Amino acid sequence: MLATIRRLGNSQGVLIPKPLLQQVGLVDQAEMRVEGDALVLRRPKAAPRSDWAAASRRLAATGDDALVLPEFANEGDAELRW
Repeated sequence: MLATIRRLGNSQGVLIPKPLLQQVGLVDQAEMRVEGDALVLRRPKAAPRSDWAAASRRLAATGDDALVLPEFANEGDAELRW
């Protein structure tokens, strides 16, 4: 596919057809880099731990979220006044 480079304000750009964006899963952001003589667009990598909350909810829904170690008190906790 041949694409035309167009002037967009003070920059230049290429219009990417919607079916191509959908095919690779690009929605509102893309990681852009130069590899050799190619300009490569990729889906941004998810931030570390970005899905931990959803995973925790799924785990709790299965009832498999019990503590691995039992709760234990620290020495001297009995003397503390709250």
